[in-house]
Amino acid sequence: MTTSLADHLRSLPDESLAALLQLRPDLVVPVPADISALATRAQSRVSVARALDGLDQFTLQILDAARLARDPADGTTATEAVLAMATSGPRPPAPTTVRGAVDRLRALFLLYGPEHALSVVESVDEVSPYPAGLGRPAAELDGRAAALCADPAKLRRTLLAAPPSARAILDRLAAGPPVGSVPPGALQAPPLGEEDQLPPDPVNGGVPTGSPVRWLVEHRLLVPVSAGTVELPREVGLLLRRDSGPLGPLRTSPPQVSAAPREPKAVDSAGAGQTMEVVRHTEGLLEQLAAEPAAVLRSGGIGVRDLRRLARTGGLDEPTTALLIEVAYAAGLLGELELPGVTTNRYGADQQVLPAAGYEVWRAASLAQRWEQLARAWLTMTRQVGLVGQRDDRDRPITALSAEAERAGAPLSRRAVLGVLADLEPATAPTADEVLALLDWRSPRRSRGREAAHREVLAEAAQLGVTGLGALTSYGRLLLADVTRTDDGAADPLGLHIEADSDEPSTAARALDALLPAPVDHFLMQADLTLVVPGPPEPALAAELDAVAELESAGGASVHRVTTGSVRRALDAGYSADDLHALFRRRSRTPVPQSLTYLVDDVARRHGGLRAGSAGAYLRSDDEALLSEVCADRRLESLALRRLAPTVLVSPYQVGRLLGALRDAGYAPVPEDATGAAVLSRPKTRRAAARVSVGTRTLDPLAAPRVPMPRLLGVVEQIRRGDAAARAARRAPAAVRGGGRGATGPAPVQGHSDALAVLQQAVRDKALVWVGYVDAHGATASRLVKPVSIGAGYLRAEDERTEMLHTFALHRITAAVRAD
Repeated sequence: MTTSLADHLRSLPDESLAALLQLRPDLVVPVPADISALATRAQSRVSVARALDGLDQFTLQILDAARLARDPADGTTATEAVLAMATSGPRPPAPTTVRGAVDRLRALFLLYGPEHALSVVESVDEVSPYPAGLGRPAAELDGRAAALCADPAKLRRTLLAAPPSARAILDRLAAGPPVGSVPPGALQAPPLGEEDQLPPDPVNGGVPTGSPVRWLVEHRLLVPVSAGTVELPREVGLLLRRDSGPLGPLRTSPPQVSAAPREPKAVDSAGAGQTMEVVRHTEGLLEQLAAEPAAVLRSGGIGVRDLRRLARTGGLDEPTTALLIEVAYAAGLLGELELPGVTTNRYGADQQVLPAAGYEVWRAASLAQRWEQLARAWLTMTRQVGLVGQRDDRDRPITALSAEAERAGAPLSRRAVLGVLADLEPATAPTADEVLALLDWRSPRRSRGREAAHREVLAEAAQLGVTGLGALTSYGRLLLADVTRTDDGAADPLGLHIEADSDEPSTAARALDALLPAPVDHFLMQADLTLVVPGPPEPALAAELDAVAELESAGGASVHRVTTGSVRRALDAGYSADDLHALFRRRSRTPVPQSLTYLVDDVARRHGGLRAGSAGAYLRSDDEALLSEVCADRRLESLALRRLAPTVLVSPYQVGRLLGALRDAGYAPVPEDATGAAVLSRPKTRRAAARVSVGTRTLDPLAAPRVPMPRLLGVVEQIRRGDAAARAARRAPAAVRGGGRGATGPAPVQGHSDALAVLQQAVRDKALVWVGYVDAHGATASRLVKPVSIGAGYLRAEDERTEMLHTFALHRITAAVRAD
């Protein structure tokens, strides 16, 4: 006699129930009220699908064997039937390997019960309707097909008589799936004069149309299941698989990788060099957006023109630019700034994308820590960057940072691909096809249809420096382990203490830091006014170089040049001539050339010789000849300057335009305030609001937190108490206080599923029902209500006495019986 899953769970010790909850953590959110609710949730379609997604190809095939070997008629046990089916092929696996797969399925409770009477969870057939790619039994499809399959000799003769084109269709469907689609009318006889043999149809599974399909249907080898769909009966498929076995080829271990391991040092060096480029290019893009923010489209995201502008200025291609922008946004380095007063898009105000408030903090960190923040955000962001540039369902281009590139499964894809590389021998660089083959064996349900996304992950990992020469780097392996450990959440299931000590470098950052060249605090000054920085500059030196020099070339050793414009920019930012001389002497390991001293002194002497204010704007100077030169300069005619006094000129335009035009013409004016004091300040930078990096999130946004075993045992104890209370409530239902229609609660109902069936029928009949349930405090109660709807895990019912609408969680309902 087959026992229900709820009864089987009740008979298990607490440690076994806790092990189930540890393997399937989604069963604990929320905590089930009793064992019946736990069993119902464990058999639900969503939970079973999540459990199946984590199984490898061989374990899924053994599960298919258990589904095909239900109720063996020869007197053998269920386990023996599974072993017999799994070992009937040309290369049978070892019985111990098969038993190991069965044990794993039993641990997940996809199979349950004693070994001699294994039962399959019902929802498995709903999630995967065709076990091992075989169709339904002929008895479930058609009576005449069942009669043919009941006669093995006649079935073999019919198969031997099939034309070659018809036999090709059978072989194709026998390999799975067993269902094929044909155009309407293909099963009907063609008009007179039409050719008997029609070409194969590549659409809808590639089932040829015309006489081959019609011949198979007429001879009961295929059964029409709808107007344009045919199905191969299971018995026919098993007969066609007599050479390869009923389950098809069995692979007990993952496919082998042919590539030999590379030199680990070479892999790490290649990856480390790429990390320097990633940080440099990301910083360059953020600086571009700080100088000229990108507008947010009405539909969200950055426009194609802005993306092309950023790519062209940064010397990158558009896919790489989109990747770095998406990663920087996920890392909290980019954000949107609303410009109030303009309502041109769907957000109610114009928005611009520019660096966020945390950009300066990121820029001041070490190179390894900056890269880690970007890589961690890439691992955990729910964005599929490869979709940028493609077309959506409405034939509109998908832009960077738009909602159309959001994919909840992207983090799991990255973890799966990098997990394959991490499980190989260190420094092994498999080809993309080998990675896809390994993924298809490890989790065929998750990898099916995601080949393009997995190839994108490999390309993005190489661009970001997570891999080098095609192999996972040592620091990339440490980062993946750290993020995966955070995702498991064993020590902190609620995520309250993630990055509690964020100032301390992680193990991945320390490993990368050891591979990178040491930051330098000096440069080599050349006679042609170039500054050679022999390594990555320290943050303080990098800030000084941005202020006093122009970047000419970047890389392991960057080159900067001091120009008249860069010196003037430094003076505008508040540096004095003495400050610049001291900076060059302190930072340069070579003698400062005399030409640089002359340049700084010359620009400083001219700097501030002109003072600008607002009149519109005015221009004054003690040097009357200089003002005369400005008035006579034809390049400044657009300013409409006129002399108010020998030392004062005015313009109708604002001071900003006046200063810009003068500087473009080669002059060096400075603004002054109302007291006549020079205003020297750094350019004001706008920043979006601070954002939190997605690197603090888990890889699977839909995953339930993993709870440690001691807490799981406490959860099991709570479920046991709820189950005892529910059974007590069914034996002696609580009386309803306050009078009304009777004073007794619901009569006992056989199981949680029976209660749901009563409620569903009451919704259809609009009948009154006694509902017994466990409230939030663990106490049992009952209420007389009229069910209105059942959905999304809740019962909504109306209490006619109080005219109030109540909502009950289905997993808390213990009993239900109609009032009549």
